[in-house]
Formats: sequence, structure tokens, C-alpha cells
Amino acid sequence: MSEKRKVSFLGLGVMGGAIARHIGKAGHELTVYNRSPGRLDKWLAANTGVAARVASSPAEAAEGADMVITCVGNDDDVADVVLGPQGVFRALRRGGVFADHTTVSARIARQIAVEARDLQVHCIDAPMTGSQIGAEKGTLTLMCGGRPDAIDMARPVMEAYSARIVHVGKAGAGQTAKMANQICIAGIVSSLAEAVRFAQASHLDMGKVYEAISGGAAQSWQMDNRWATMSRDEFDFGLAIDWMRKDLGLVMEEGRGLGVSLPVTALVDQFFADVQALGGGREDTSAIIRRLPRKGRK
Repeated sequence: MSEKRKVSFLGLGVMGGAIARHIGKAGHELTVYNRSPGRLDKWLAANTGVAARVASSPAEAAEGADMVITCVGNDDDVADVVLGPQGVFRALRRGGVFADHTTVSARIARQIAVEARDLQVHCIDAPMTGSQIGAEKGTLTLMCGGRPDAIDMARPVMEAYSARIVHVGKAGAGQTAKMANQICIAGIVSSLAEAVRFAQASHLDMGKVYEAISGGAAQSWQMDNRWATMSRDEFDFGLAIDWMRKDLGLVMEEGRGLGVSLPVTALVDQFFADVQALGGGREDTSAIIRRLPRKGRK
């Protein structure tokens, strides 16, 4: 790292907590903030080797920072921590960098970019893919919307926790790219669930089936990382169905605005709703298989 930056990170959830740790370990001067004190305390206890200042508000976190990064829950959460009375934009200096890793609507991303421009703040919407595993390993892919100079300024920090940083286009483009990503994931994990149940009903050796089909055109990240756990009905990890349904709601809203038909996405969203009704809203998206009962030949 050629230059140490003053970086503030807001939102210490499953993804954000791992990202903040990578930033601190990379040698940047780290400040952290989380709206839930319990989660903040848990992060501090688990990261005693990471030097971090604790802020009491988003505005306090932004004071004196070179870069502020958020990773919270939804549009309302982002609007509150960035644009609210105690928000980041109340204190972030001119020429500072703001990057949001939350998966939100392109609309709020564009709104924040306009506010940032008026404040002379560099702004990036940078949703991510790579799952909890990628966050822990520091190998995330970031889909960035914003001006090229903003991406360049943020890159030395973002390289601490990502393997790929892609400048997709102008403000909001990162979010719409993430929507395309979620469309793909939803369709793939749904068909993967059917393949797993089909193989189980045929009394096939699940390990052998994976070995046979994962080296060809059927291969996917979902297959490599979820085939075995789906076969064992294990779902206590990864992207929760509740969050995926939030993302797919954003997808379908944007699709309506674009005049794009998304029939498969809408159908899979209802499959996820079925699993929510079974009590699986906090389980990984691969729990979509729960709506398919095990069957087999006598």
C-alpha cells in the first residue's frame, strides 16, 4: 500500500465486519460505526488485533475521513446514515470519497450521487458479489457506478478486500449490474435445487454426480459451493432469503421502469416466498430446495 488513508466504515454485519477487518489490517487508519451497539461490541471483541476508533454517529465517523464506506440494509438505511441529520454528508470534507456497498435501488444511488456532487464529494455505488466467503477471504467483486476519478481514488482502499473492481458506468450503474447478478443467482439456485432433488430421487451418489457434471456446461459458483450442503439440507450461512427477496423486489421495480419482462425472476421470487412461509427467511438462498420434498423409487 503506497498511502495510508483515514477510512470510516459504517455497518458491521456479516459482510461489512469482514471488510472493515481487511481495511484495518491493510494499515489504513480505521474508524467504525454500527447502529446496533451489540453488533459493534461483538465485532470489537472478535477483532482485538485491529486498531479502530469507534464513532457515535455517522457524522462523527465522517469527520476528518478521507473515505467513508457504508454497508447497511436497504434504501431507508442508506438514506438515514448518509443524508440524515447525523449523516455522513453533514461532515465529510470536500474532496473526500464516499462508497456504498449496500445493495439498494439505482434511484437512491443516483440521488446520493447528486447530493455528493453538490458537496464536492466523490461518490461511488459499489454493490458486491462473492458472498460471505469472499468477504472473509478478501476476494469480493465490486461493481462500481460513478466517475472514473472517484473509482481511482477509492481503489487503494477497496483492493484490501476485493479481487476484482469493475467500473460499470455512471452513478447507479453499479446497482443495476448487481440486479443482473441477482437475476442470475435466483435462476441458477432454483434449477440447482431441482437437480439435487432429481438426483436424490434417483438414488445416485451425490458426490459422483457432482464430479460428473461440475466440469461441464452445468458448472457454476452455486454448484461448486452449494451442491453438497443442499444435499445435506444445510442452510445456516450465506445470503438470507429475506435479503434476496429484497434484492429481487428492486430488480422487478427497475424492470418495470425499463419495460423489461422478467417472468423467471418473478416465479423464483415466489418460490423464495414459499420458503419464507416455512420459516426459512433467514436461511441461505439454497434453502429454496426446502419447497421440494424428498422422493425416491421404492
